[in-house]
Amino acid sequence: MWTYPRVVAHRGGGILAPENTMAALRCAVAYGFHAVEFDVMAVRGDGLVLMHDPVRGRTVPGEGMIADFTLEELSSMDAGSWHSPPFCGEPVVSFADAAQFCLAHDVWMNAEIKPASGVEIRTGYLVAEACKRLPVGRVLLSSFSVDALAAAQDVAPEVPRAWLVDAVPADWESTLRRLGASALHVNARCLTAAQALAVKGAGFGLFCYTVNEPDQARALRAIGVDAICTDRLDLIGPYFFDQAA
Repeated sequence: MWTYPRVVAHRGGGILAPENTMAALRCAVAYGFHAVEFDVMAVRGDGLVLMHDPVRGRTVPGEGMIADFTLEELSSMDAGSWHSPPFCGEPVVSFADAAQFCLAHDVWMNAEIKPASGVEIRTGYLVAEACKRLPVGRVLLSSFSVDALAAAQDVAPEVPRAWLVDAVPADWESTLRRLGASALHVNARCLTAAQALAVKGAGFGLFCYTVNEPDQARALRAIGVDAICTDRLDLIGPYFFDQAA
């Protein structure tokens, strides 16, 4: 059952700001969003940062694995110039600072556990440890990694979890129940109406990523999808699902 906001800003600001930064979170708030999705990665020294890619090069210049740097080292790196000149110098942000911002602005969080290869359990543990200190109901954990979700379940069973998949696998229901998960997060391009009916009929929430066309959002709503995330904060507003006919 889905009890959270129905339209979520992808990686904070979607295409309008550099992903997974404070600038992205400020962009979501400026567009009236009260729900954001972002990626959380563990780094050296057990710090947590908002980061999608496991290596530098796309959103953070340079070379090397993100997990090999400390939080202090990463916080001095430029995570904004790749997007556009106005964001030059936007720093890598810690999960703690991002969560504090979201709480202060009444923004609900979908924190995707994004482990580097080989540290799935450690990352799930660290993210869950951080999230269990947040107010109840302010965060939902999700991940493609079953191991990371299982670790989160062990350390913080009270923090709700969702399993991220591309296409819906045959074992979706048994895996969700084994993980104690409350929702399935599915690639919008891969979901069928029959699958949506089955997931909803089994009592789980159903969330789709990443939806950037209003017509696609309306179609997903029509087959019972509970919520979506979007890059196009300018086209699909925070109350789109409530207004779509």
